[in-house]
Amino acid sequence: MAKRDIEGLDERSRAVLWAIIKSYIESPEPVGSRFLTRRYGFGWSPATIRNIMADLEEMGYLMQPHTSAGRVPTDRGYRYYVESLITERPDEDSSLMEELEREFQSVADDMDRLLGVTTDTLSKISRYLGLGVSPGAEGSVLRQVEFVPYREDRIAVIMVTEEGIIRHKIIKNDYGFSQGDLKQIAGYLNREFAGHTIKEIREHLVNEMISEKRKFDTLVERAMEIYRDFIYEYDSNIFLSGMTRILDLPEFTDLRQIKDLTRTIENKHALVKLIDQIMDSDGLQVVIGMENPVEELQGMSVIASTYSEGDRKAGVIGIIGPRRMNYSSSISLVETAARFLSNLYNEGGEGWKRGK
Repeated sequence: MAKRDIEGLDERSRAVLWAIIKSYIESPEPVGSRFLTRRYGFGWSPATIRNIMADLEEMGYLMQPHTSAGRVPTDRGYRYYVESLITERPDEDSSLMEELEREFQSVADDMDRLLGVTTDTLSKISRYLGLGVSPGAEGSVLRQVEFVPYREDRIAVIMVTEEGIIRHKIIKNDYGFSQGDLKQIAGYLNREFAGHTIKEIREHLVNEMISEKRKFDTLVERAMEIYRDFIYEYDSNIFLSGMTRILDLPEFTDLRQIKDLTRTIENKHALVKLIDQIMDSDGLQVVIGMENPVEELQGMSVIASTYSEGDRKAGVIGIIGPRRMNYSSSISLVETAARFLSNLYNEGGEGWKRGK
C-alpha cells in the first residue's frame, strides 16, 4: 500500500499535485494529464494521471476552470504545498543579502529609509509587490521629544524613538508658549517618558486624564495636553513598492483586478487588518487567497515575517503576489530580509540607532 502523509495523500497524488503547482507557477495555464506525462515522465499512463487529478479535485486541492481544460491549484492545494516548503526551510537568499548590505551603508542612520530600500529591493528581485511596516507604535521606545517654534501661532513637535524613527507634526500654539516655555515642556516630558514605549505612555496619559489625585501646574498640564494629542496620532509607516512590476504579470490583464489592487494600495489603512494578523503571529506567515482579511487581496497571496529586537516584534517585511507566486524563492527572500533587519537591531543595533 502506498505511503500516506498527514493530509491523507499518497505518494503518487502528492507528486501529481506538486507537478501541477510547479507547472502553473511557471505559466498560468490549466495543466492537463498529457502535459504532465510528457513533462515529468512519471511512468504512468495519462488515464492514471487523470484519475489522480480527479481525486485531487474531489478532495479540494485542484479545480477545473472549464469542462475540457486541465486543472489549476486551489487555495487548499497551495496551502498543502506551502506547509511542506515551510517545514523544509529554504536557504538564505545570498543575492538579496549582498544587495541589502550594500544599500545599508547609505541609509544606516534612518530606519524608515532602510525599510523603504529593503521593501523596494524585495520587489525588484521577486518582481512582486514589496511590503514593509516600520516598528509598531505601541512597541516603539521614546528617546526624545522637542518643541520648536514655527511661525507665530504654530509649534513643530518632533519625536525621536530609540529605533531611529523620527515623527513630527505641526500644531497650533493656542497658549502662546514662548521658546523658553517650550524648552521647559520638552525637558519635563523627556524626564517623565524617555525610555518608555508608546503603549506605556498612552496608558499613563489615559490614567492622568481620569485621575484627580495628581495636580499639575498650568504649564505642565498644557504640556500633557499637547503631547496627548500628538502621541495618539503616532503610528507605524507602511511601505509598498513595485506596483508597476506586479502589473506586468498575466494575472493583471483584468481591469477589475487592477482597480481592486490599486484601490487597496492607495488606501494603506486597508492593510491594517492584514498587518495586525501578521504581527499577532511569530515569524514567517503565508496568507493564501481567501485567508486574507483584506477582501481586495483575496485573489492574491502574502508572504511576510515579523522582524524583531530581542523578544519584541519590531515590524513586518514581506511580499504580495499572485496566488501562483513562486513560494519557494519568495519564502527565502522574506526570511532573509527579516533576518537582516533583526540582525541590525540585535547585533549592531545600539550603534545603528545612534546614527553611527
